[in-house]
Amino acid sequence: MAMHPAHIQLREEASSASLFKLPDVPAISKVGAGYGAASVRCRKLHQFRPSLCVAKRQDRTHDNFTSPVFGFSWDCCKRACCVCVSAAVATAPRTASGEEGTTTWRLDGLLHDIQSLRDALEHTNSLGQKLQILDKNSRVQDVFGDEKMSQNTIISFALENSNEYEIYLLKCLVASGQEHVLRAPSEWLNQFEDTLQNPMDAELESNGNSLTRLDLNGSGKLPSGHRIFNEVIQSTSLSSEERKYSTSGNTRPSCIGQLKELLNILIQTLHKMESFYNSIGGIIGYQATALELIKRADLGDDSHVSEQSDSTLSDDEANKTRFSAPLGPDLSIDRDYAIQAAAWGLQALPEMGEIYPLGGAGDRLGLVDEVTGQCLPVAMLPYCGRTLLEGLIRDLQAREFLYFKTFGKQEIMPVAIMTSAAKKNHELVSSLCESKGWFGRGKSNFFLFEQPLIPAVAAEDGHWLISEPLVPILKPGGHGVIWKLAFDRGVFDWFYKKGRKAAIVRQISNPIAATDVTLLALTGVGHHHNKKFGFASCERKVGAAEGVNVLVERKGKHGWDYSVTCIEYTEFNKLGIPDVPVSPGSMQAQYPANTNVLYVDLPSVERIASCRSSRSLPGMILNLKKPIVYEDYHGVTHSRTYAGRVECTMQNVADLMINTFSSQLKPSQHGCLDTFVVYNKRRKVTSSAKKQRKRTDFLLHQTPDGSFLDVIRNAHELLSSCHIEMPNMESVECYLEHGPPFIAILHPAIGPLWNIVQQKITGGQLTRGSELQLEISELFWKDVQLEGSLLVLAENVVGSLQDTENEEKILFYGKGCGKCRLERVTIQNKGVDWNSKQNVYWQHKVSRLESLTIILHGHSEFEAQDVHLQGSVTFEVPDGFRMRVTQGDDGIKCDLHPLPSGSQTFGSWQWRYTLQDGGYVQLDMQTTVEN
Repeated sequence: MAMHPAHIQLREEASSASLFKLPDVPAISKVGAGYGAASVRCRKLHQFRPSLCVAKRQDRTHDNFTSPVFGFSWDCCKRACCVCVSAAVATAPRTASGEEGTTTWRLDGLLHDIQSLRDALEHTNSLGQKLQILDKNSRVQDVFGDEKMSQNTIISFALENSNEYEIYLLKCLVASGQEHVLRAPSEWLNQFEDTLQNPMDAELESNGNSLTRLDLNGSGKLPSGHRIFNEVIQSTSLSSEERKYSTSGNTRPSCIGQLKELLNILIQTLHKMESFYNSIGGIIGYQATALELIKRADLGDDSHVSEQSDSTLSDDEANKTRFSAPLGPDLSIDRDYAIQAAAWGLQALPEMGEIYPLGGAGDRLGLVDEVTGQCLPVAMLPYCGRTLLEGLIRDLQAREFLYFKTFGKQEIMPVAIMTSAAKKNHELVSSLCESKGWFGRGKSNFFLFEQPLIPAVAAEDGHWLISEPLVPILKPGGHGVIWKLAFDRGVFDWFYKKGRKAAIVRQISNPIAATDVTLLALTGVGHHHNKKFGFASCERKVGAAEGVNVLVERKGKHGWDYSVTCIEYTEFNKLGIPDVPVSPGSMQAQYPANTNVLYVDLPSVERIASCRSSRSLPGMILNLKKPIVYEDYHGVTHSRTYAGRVECTMQNVADLMINTFSSQLKPSQHGCLDTFVVYNKRRKVTSSAKKQRKRTDFLLHQTPDGSFLDVIRNAHELLSSCHIEMPNMESVECYLEHGPPFIAILHPAIGPLWNIVQQKITGGQLTRGSELQLEISELFWKDVQLEGSLLVLAENVVGSLQDTENEEKILFYGKGCGKCRLERVTIQNKGVDWNSKQNVYWQHKVSRLESLTIILHGHSEFEAQDVHLQGSVTFEVPDGFRMRVTQGDDGIKCDLHPLPSGSQTFGSWQWRYTLQDGGYVQLDMQTTVEN
């Protein structure tokens, strides 16, 4: 099999307990009200001590857990693959010096106090004892004072209206140095002087306790953000007239009720933090971690990280740590292996699930609802005629349809979706799934779980940013929280009950990851060889702001440690990773790109997620590169405050999947590792739509415009391989000014493997400016000449919806599919109006002058042979019929006949799929006697 190339270089490193020892970096300079800083990560690879290794590899995914060695070897690998890591070490100037050999920091007092408090709280599970510990804290004493006698108005109010656990949460907030969240200026408090009466008073008085009592089971749903009084009103039993009167301009709302609601929302946020971050010490532990990471960025020193390795090496036990481009099969070169791996992946579908992290806010897209003006999350981005989430489900259905056609069995894979409250992400995703009838998959095959929003921490003083008292600025905690959150919410058990052993993870912003063999081959390699974690990777440009996949090789105390993992681009300098080309003059970087297209073995990841330590939150990072922009309750915009939240990166769970061997491995032996990588062309693996392109900008990286251009490039390659004459691809400048040279959007169920598409579509031509949309799976195309627009739209693309016992409509594959046969057909019409200013090509939102449209209702068929179709024509075939179009003496002849009775699956013809040796899927057309 073909291997991804790599270049050799080696660096000797001083002995260290950490696999990723960070050299000193320059101290951060002040910018505005905060600090301009690079991301800083808290790596924990070193925390897993290997068991004594004698002659064979031992697994280090989890303490006291071993797995058998499997025989997977990349036997054609002949080249060494270790890249020289020559670290450029710069000594950071220290903030201050104490005793000789020590370094002090401006917030050391606060940090050490919070660390000590975290350690003390971790040694007791009693709420009473925890409160006793907190009550000894000087900040808690200053703010809370004598019980019921606090000088802080909000605290006094909370003491009167909150239970013991809620008081505990508020004291954790104060003890972590965030008393300013509960501090209110007089002008803010004035709005809560309840001098006017209105119909809300009695209602809120009767519901007073319920408004502030915390739902410990997590079932309570509260609105997020501030200025939420209208939502409070809607939750009461007042009549619509009373609500209208309560919110009119003639009287102020019940201010006591509003204050209670703001306090309750804060308590809910604190409860979620305390519960989710219990593995690092809850609220106190979160703040300690944030300060540790700020200190690391400030001093360029990792010596203060609280949880150090329990393994120590003497000076005589020098380490060798090498980073290299990991070896793996290149699917774009070794097509035979790619097809075989995809077949393994297809066979594994009954044991696979899908995981979609959709929790990102997508601020850089600037996406808003055109009708309401409401900000929308990334999942709702209209892309190629549908939302990004619908696109992911469509890709999944294409693989399931291929499984049905190949093996004759219905397979519906369960999908777990991590959402968040940001921009009503959870609500909108749930509503979309409901409106689409759960995509014909059944609600029971979806598991939506919401990640907590967490506070942004200022780099200057460690304070949480607030927009007003009681209202911290909250952001999603990064996609790395997905593993612990999945464990906490029972997602792993849900997968197991459905017979699933592994899952594919793909991000919502990457719509092309399922192109050709990529996902099936990734699945196949991982499942067939019993791997624990895998990456789909590709080439990367030098200087690109994206992480890389690396093979880490380290001589440790107990042997040689190996793993394939990810390193973020913000860490290159710290780790001495050179961002250089593979060869002089090349733009391709030495290391391949991390794409976050992942294969995960569920039990292996669950073992890590269930750890009661920071190991359950892999790759913790505090990104301080950019200021956070927010508006306070005075309407003042703050744009110069550098802050970040403690994020996790889901791919760095691989950091903890280390294999240890008694001797150093040869490159040809790297295939036996639990972690792996497969390669493909970049535009078949990743092309994300993460940010909005500026109109004057020719840079397309991570924009919907750039992603759609890759869709067109893939279509050009695919259709050219089908022996269709295609217009030439043009420059980026031409694309942005005039649009693509053609539009081709094919339903993935026509394949999804390109070698299957090549058997359904052969010959013909697409002229420049043509548009081809094929929303169909059962297609036969031979020698079709297209000049203009052709739209083939089947209602039943891969099957039909059938009622089930629980009254859900389930999509049954192969039942009543629409079908289309085009042989030796010439199509000419004016097509797309390329001069229209309303065209948005990446949304497939285009104006047409003319088109040929074929609409297939239900189970219907359309055939056209040896015919020339001109102008704007629509053929609409009713359910249960076949339309045949030919060239008559006086023009077009159109015949309509009912399909053979009892032919819901077969119709007049069908494609028969056969899996052959080597994984190749052979198609043969079967026809009925009537045909």
